[in-house]
Parts: sequence; structure tokens; C-alpha cells
Amino acid sequence: MGPTACGKSKLAICLRRYLPIELISVDSALIYRGMDIGTDKPSASDLSSHPHRLLNIKDPIENYSAGEFQKDVLKEINDIIKLEKIPCLVGGTMFYYNILLNGLSILPSSNIKVREYLLDKKNEKNFLHKKLELIDPVSAARIHKNDFQRLLRALEVFYLSGKSVTELKKNNYYKLPYNIFQFAIIPPNKEWLNNRIELRIKKMLILGFQKEVEHLFLRGDLHVNLPSIRCIGYRQMWEYLEYKNSYKEMLNKMIYATRKLAKHQLTWLKKWENLNKILYNSIPNVLVKKILDVLQKTKLSE
Repeated sequence: MGPTACGKSKLAICLRRYLPIELISVDSALIYRGMDIGTDKPSASDLSSHPHRLLNIKDPIENYSAGEFQKDVLKEINDIIKLEKIPCLVGGTMFYYNILLNGLSILPSSNIKVREYLLDKKNEKNFLHKKLELIDPVSAARIHKNDFQRLLRALEVFYLSGKSVTELKKNNYYKLPYNIFQFAIIPPNKEWLNNRIELRIKKMLILGFQKEVEHLFLRGDLHVNLPSIRCIGYRQMWEYLEYKNSYKEMLNKMIYATRKLAKHQLTWLKKWENLNKILYNSIPNVLVKKILDVLQKTKLSE
């Protein structure tokens, strides 16, 4: 685990030289086909030598629920164990890790009519968040007023089940039936991470990120309210293509949104239990050694 732009994928690939691991992507953006540059997806050559499961499994027009992730990731873990190898999960979608470790309440499936009703209301100032505050203040305190996807889902669950997400989760008893070793790359400081994020975004633009989004834009069947297009970077570039922002505004918004994501990821990690924190080092083998040392010490103590 770790914040965006800290080298998680590179470390996981390097780790394969030392351990019999198979990689599973834990990233809500890397699931989409045709969204490569903006998600900083591993290169074709890297994926050829080091395949990642749960990557490129959805078209951008498709939704992918937390429940689907839970089902898919458990299947991949079991399949890898049957091969007598070690599942190694890599990515930065902390909510997905939380689901894997703590389970997910049985929630009703999405309903297009309920979603359409709520989407009609979303332009009324803070309507969704205010509504959720009345129904489920615990979830409302956790979900930002501009996080439309999560607000929609929380309200949708209530309208369909008559119970709030918080109430349903109270009845959730789940334990992952495996021994888990958790590692996170921690940046040396905030300034380092912010500079790295800015450099990554500028590199994406040089590599042709605008053309990638233009291809999606010109398909004609995609829109800005889809989870795929709401991914950081894609939403800002989409608005630029709709002439809602200047190029400079688009770039600044991309950088700001990515830094905000990294801050959110670090907040998750600060309160994460049983976590081995590894300070970033530019030499992957140094980080690998730290991981192997933890595993060796655990083995000796058993």
C-alpha cells in the first residue's frame, strides 16, 4: 500500500525476483480498458513479464461495485494459493483493502430509477449530502459533500432497503481466513510527494494523456458522471475538452486533486492496524530487503 506516486507497482514487480508471488491490482481506476496513461498503468512490457490480476477487466462505460471487487479478489487469492504461490496485492484504493480485511455488508444492487431520481436532485446545492445527514449522519460525516458516487450509493441503499449503510454494517461479521502481511511505502515528506505528483502529471501529458481522453470523449457513449470518467485526471481533462476550463486550470486541478487523494490515502494509513511502514527509498532492492527482513523475523519467531 501507499499514497499515489510512491512506487508501489515498481516495488511489487521487483519483489517477484525474490518471492513466488502473483500480483493482484487493488486500484479502482486500473480496472478500465483504454485508460492507461492517466492511471499510470504498468507498461505493456511490464505486464507481459509481470501480469496483474483485476486489471483491464471493465470497459469505461461499466460500473464496478465494491461487492464485485470483494468477490473477484477472493477468487483470485484462492486461485493463486491453489498454484502454491503467494498473492501479493498492490495498489492505492484503501477502501478496497478495507473491504477485503473487514468484509462488506450485504447491500442491495444498484437501481437505475432510484439513481436517476437522485441525479436529478444533485444540482440542488448540497442536496445529496443534506439528505444523507438526515438519514445516516455517520456516513455523511465520512463522505465529502462533492463525492457524488458515494453519496448516491449511500442514499440508494436506504431507499431500496429502508436501512442506512451504517445500520447494515453493524450486522457484518467477517474475517479474512488468511495470515496477512501489510506493508506501506511512506514518503519522506510532504514536499517530496507533492513534487513527485506534479512531475508524474506533467509526464502523463507529454506521453499523450489528452489524446487518450479525446478517444474516450469521441466514443459518444461516455459521460462525466460515470465512475470511470470521474477518475482523477480524466474528469479534469474531460471538462477541458468541453471548454469548461483552460489548459492551465485543467493542469492545476489535476495536481490539486491528486495531492488531495494522496493526503486521503496517508490519513487511512495513519490509523491502519498491523501495518509495516517502510520509508521510501529510490532503490527498490533496499525496500525489498526491508520486506524480506520482516517476513524472516516473523518466520523465526513462529
